[in-house]
Amino acid sequence: MKTAHAMWRLICYRPLLYTAVTFLYICNILQPLLMGVLFQQYFNELAQSQRLTSELWQLNWLALALILGRGLCSFIGTLLSNISRFSITQLMRRNLLQSVLERPGASAFPHTIGEALNRFRSDVEQLDRAVDLCIDSLGKTLFALFALIILLKVSVMVTLLIFLPLAGVVATTQAMYARLQRYRQASRQASGKVSSALGEIFGTVQAIQLARAEQAVLGHFRTLNERRRAAMLKDHLVEQIVNSTTGNIVNLGTGFVLMMIAQSSGTFQLGPGNLALFLFYLPFVADFTQFTGTFMAHMVQTRISHQRLLAFPQETTGEKLVEHHPLYLSGSLPELGVIEARSADALWELNAVNLTYHYPESGRGIDGINLCVRRGSITVITGRVASGKTTFLRVLLGLLPCEAGEISWNGQKVHDPASFFVPPRSAYTAQTPRLFSATLQENILLGQPETREKLQAVVHVAVMEQDVEMLEHGLETTVGVRGVKLSGGQVQRAAAARMFARPAELLVFDDLSSALDVTTEQQLWERLLARQSEEYRPTCLLVSHRHPILKRADHILVLHEGRIEASGTASELLLTSPEFRAIWSSEREDTSV
Repeated sequence: MKTAHAMWRLICYRPLLYTAVTFLYICNILQPLLMGVLFQQYFNELAQSQRLTSELWQLNWLALALILGRGLCSFIGTLLSNISRFSITQLMRRNLLQSVLERPGASAFPHTIGEALNRFRSDVEQLDRAVDLCIDSLGKTLFALFALIILLKVSVMVTLLIFLPLAGVVATTQAMYARLQRYRQASRQASGKVSSALGEIFGTVQAIQLARAEQAVLGHFRTLNERRRAAMLKDHLVEQIVNSTTGNIVNLGTGFVLMMIAQSSGTFQLGPGNLALFLFYLPFVADFTQFTGTFMAHMVQTRISHQRLLAFPQETTGEKLVEHHPLYLSGSLPELGVIEARSADALWELNAVNLTYHYPESGRGIDGINLCVRRGSITVITGRVASGKTTFLRVLLGLLPCEAGEISWNGQKVHDPASFFVPPRSAYTAQTPRLFSATLQENILLGQPETREKLQAVVHVAVMEQDVEMLEHGLETTVGVRGVKLSGGQVQRAAAARMFARPAELLVFDDLSSALDVTTEQQLWERLLARQSEEYRPTCLLVSHRHPILKRADHILVLHEGRIEASGTASELLLTSPEFRAIWSSEREDTSV
């Protein structure tokens, strides 16, 4: 999609609002046309009568009315423009975010977080600013055309001399086109690297301190900032060169024209009213000429921002970026749908056949994984580090794209695992779960209505009741960015409670034991499995290497270098699989679940 078409689609998002803003701004811009004509009549009348007549007073009152009207148009136009621009920016950000969420969850960002934020912020604002400048461009162009017609009737030669600098402005901008494009791209990339570095630094503060790498990290950050400074300096320098060059062309041209008029009074027959008209229109025509250069330079930069937005994420098409959707900027927000268990979603058998995926960077991944999970069973995926356990779960749940293979639920093929494996069919706790900077209760419920008793029940199953009591405000305690106020184990159990708060036929855990001690994990499994006598027998698919859950498992898959090495129960594998015996011996024997 071309940038101009994208801008038109944004204009059409709220056409009545944009039309109102355009009308008010054009009225504001064109008001000096009438004011110049009033000046012309005023000075002609004053030259003839040489005193304040009733006609002059009428012109004074008319000029005051024009000034007040222009102020009113400017006030209302600015107010409506802010609403229009906010709607446009939020629409693009909403569509970008939707594109990110539609990607496989484990590879949602094709770029760094800092680069993503830079595109969400700066590139979106660049496109929005271009849409807004179109109104100014239309208004100033209309002013220049009407002024040209009016001034041509007064003096053709003087008018042509006034508009002559416009050709120099256009030529200057075109000459700098390539540099503007190259430097804007470089400055955006440098800003994204700095933002990414900041996010990584604040996300690994403890690791940096433990490694005593503060000075090395600061040195790297200074280097990135220096590169960004150099790139931004070039970008702004070229932009200012264009603006100052066009401005000086205009000013020098204007001064030259005035000198010619002053020295050639015989050639240019201008009365006091006509001279006042030229002098009044002159700065506005000069502003139009300079604005033309600025607008052309801005459109070059806008095309770069538009291309960057289309490239992030990779699935974002031109239509999807500017697709129209409600934003709910006023009034009540739409209610979230309540997740309820349905008989049609009941799991009886989950099958995965020949699942295959390889990471593009390393070529590692999984090959030909087969799985069968029956209702009420516990299936454990185990293996050494980097054997493909997490990758397999992500491919199964649609968090990574499947290169080959097929997934079926109760014998029905699953075409889109990412949208299928969600509550009430399945719930998932990642190895490193994410919490939002909200209260613990909001992180658990995520907008789902739950009774106090139900909330206390899921907190109990997640073995968090004592932790909640120790928090300053209990469940209403704000956990901070990424749950920074909680320990690793508390974050893991909060994510588990979030899973238990939703009805789900299949519970998927990715190495729940990684942040939990043996006793806490044992309590969690005891409480979870105890629910089978009260509500239902949970069907669990998990990654683990702990002995208690391996003993409890109905079926175990042993992965080695992305392939199934062996499968069976713990007792069977201890007899038949050397790989499983190695994993078993590396883990200290714990008490049974």
